[in-house]
Amino acid sequence: MQRWRGLEDIPQDWGRSVVTIGSYDGVHRGHQLIIGRAVERARELGVPSVVVTFDPHPSEVVRPGSHPPLLAPHHRRAELMAELGVDAVLILPFTAEFSKLSPADFIVKVLVDKLHARAVIEGPNFRFGHKAAGNVDFLAELGGTYDYEVEVVDLFVRGEAGGGEPFSSTLTRRLIAGGDVEGAAEILGRPHRVEGVVVRGAQRGRELGYPTANVETLPHTAIPADGVYAGWLTAGGERMPAAISVGTNPQFDGTERTVEAYAIDRVGLDLYGLHVAVDFLAYVRGMAKFESIEALLDAIAADVKRARELTAEYDA
Repeated sequence: MQRWRGLEDIPQDWGRSVVTIGSYDGVHRGHQLIIGRAVERARELGVPSVVVTFDPHPSEVVRPGSHPPLLAPHHRRAELMAELGVDAVLILPFTAEFSKLSPADFIVKVLVDKLHARAVIEGPNFRFGHKAAGNVDFLAELGGTYDYEVEVVDLFVRGEAGGGEPFSSTLTRRLIAGGDVEGAAEILGRPHRVEGVVVRGAQRGRELGYPTANVETLPHTAIPADGVYAGWLTAGGERMPAAISVGTNPQFDGTERTVEAYAIDRVGLDLYGLHVAVDFLAYVRGMAKFESIEALLDAIAADVKRARELTAEYDA
């Protein structure tokens, strides 16, 4: 899959293509319907499929300080899109100047002049251009002028998550913030992932017999509520069952919120400096301060046992 950053990265000889545009944070099951249809339509027409997305999130430019927690960084979104069969991803730097493009100018500069759109696939609530003035009706209206078709795909899947609310990135963020990682996984179609580099912490886990990878998460990452979770730690291409702690370590009066993962039954791991991924499968318990170190160790042993059971059930 080709990855382009900015319009200037698009090959000069790029031909017709099928395009879909959106933030697509998380590439959740609703997003997958739209992207999957774009890939399918591209194959029907015998042309490549392109996903256009933005960096930073448009809200951060339009309303500074309002950047939403991210469900997936751009490289992870690209991986997920590649799995869906996408041929190219275009990341457009979203600047104040770019935000002022009218809907018509956006169509000409991006869809017509650069991507030579043959078809555009979107969800029903797609908005674009200055002050989000463009919609799918306007997009279709100009399709007659610029020789592209528009297809609208209903992305609103429903399930148990959020009490039956339509699946969305906003709902996913809310569930994650509340610790409902199982509900988030229903929407995403996979466990929620947090990534970052392993850094040195206080090393109390090592002293207690449960050495953890202290993950310095990427900016704006959507991090689950404080508590203990079952999941996996992936490092160097190896996926290991893990007990994961999120919080300030109240047992030792900590103040900094951290994400730490203990790779179950693994001895002698040296992960410092490595970029790792932590996948959250299930909530185990809330964060607590225990009366003694012995009580803490008993709780950790129970957490590890539960995490081992849950990950084994999932992988069975």
